[in-house]
Amino acid sequence: MADTIRRRVFVSGRVQGVAFRYYTRDAAREVGALGWVRNLPDGRVEAVIEGEPHAVKALIEWVRRGPPAGRVDRVKVIEEVPTGEFSDFAIAFTGGGMWP
Repeated sequence: MADTIRRRVFVSGRVQGVAFRYYTRDAAREVGALGWVRNLPDGRVEAVIEGEPHAVKALIEWVRRGPPAGRVDRVKVIEEVPTGEFSDFAIAFTGGGMWP
């Protein structure tokens, strides 16, 4: 895990109801990032992204643009310690559970 980094990302704007989570999952799989993405009750989207630095950075850059129907106003990125817990990138639900 020496080459692994982890970031928690909070995205504000028009990010719910525009398939943001699904596009994010697809983008993560394309760049090789692991983790999850979910909608928050306050209208933001949260993602935990883990993997090689180039993959994590590429996904964060994608998140800053968002999907075609979305609008990203603000992205907050928090550095965290990698855990190695992920084997894929999934859509998570606030009440619990994951969707591959």
